[in-house]
Amino acid sequence: MKCIIIGLGTYGRVLVDEMSALGHEVIAADSDASRVERVKDICDAAFQIDACDELALNVLPLKKVDVVIVAIGSNLGASVRVVALLKKLGVKHIYARANDYVHKSILQAFDIEKILIPEERAARSLVRQMDLGVKTDLFRIDDTYCVYKFRIPEKFVGLRANDLHLYEEYRLKIIAVKKKTKLQNFIGIEYNATVVVNTTEDDLPLEADDVLVCYGKESDFRKLCRL
Repeated sequence: MKCIIIGLGTYGRVLVDEMSALGHEVIAADSDASRVERVKDICDAAFQIDACDELALNVLPLKKVDVVIVAIGSNLGASVRVVALLKKLGVKHIYARANDYVHKSILQAFDIEKILIPEERAARSLVRQMDLGVKTDLFRIDDTYCVYKFRIPEKFVGLRANDLHLYEEYRLKIIAVKKKTKLQNFIGIEYNATVVVNTTEDDLPLEADDVLVCYGKESDFRKLCRL
């Protein structure tokens, strides 16, 4: 994937780091020279420009990438102006970060592809962890279904994945089991890592540090958590 990320604050910088690490072609842009300097060695190209200026924005290869991400959050005026200019310039796939619901409401008027509210998602994730009483990484598919990643409860230790009968009892489908193991890096040093194992290996008992990845309804996952 080829993408342009405009705005290199904390959120934008993390996007550049993660997408570059995954092998995507990333072009970064910000008006702050120090922010551009911090990412120039990890992305394919970095530009110090004022994206609110239409002429400056045209420096970027807007029509040659798959998506343009406007990661500006705190400056509502700049965010809205950049999105408006991108629409004017005919960019089809625009993602934009919103700082709050007012910001989101304004961006919705531009009919862009995706509006991102990272603070809201982080807050919701924290509340769910506290409410469920289980440390859970959650990826929401829609309003009903989610993917859950959580460390197995003590009750499951010693059992095999197929012995849990999670689908029969809770309608939760096991996607993967992750186990701790030792790996070796390129200079020969061993380190601890968590890797996915084949869930069809019925003779592989679950251990205290194992992690389950499941798919199903949030209401059904809550029933499991009550254990």
